[in-house]
Amino acid sequence: MAYLLLAGAIVLEVMATINLRLSEGFTRLVPSVLVVIGYLGAFGLLSQVLKAGVPVGVAYGIWAAAGVALVAIIGAVFLGDALTPVQFGGIGLVIAGVLALELGAAH
Repeated sequence: MAYLLLAGAIVLEVMATINLRLSEGFTRLVPSVLVVIGYLGAFGLLSQVLKAGVPVGVAYGIWAAAGVALVAIIGAVFLGDALTPVQFGGIGLVIAGVLALELGAAH
């Protein structure tokens, strides 16, 4: 259940971050409201994940890595952001680091 809450936190954080870009410096109302709702929801769910006993390093690592990867990919696919092979490699390294945290926590 905790990892389902974590997935929800990730989705809300990604939604908020994409809308941060779309808000154009908080000059557009709907994206600005979605930023606030998304970040409040993401941190609320993340707090529940931690309360459920997931180690903070693991929870935050998964949250941050998934967020970085998803925002970069969404930015490239839908917002016209550049994503170079080196950046793809960086995303892979972030994911590998989170896997190392997760596997290390199991021992």
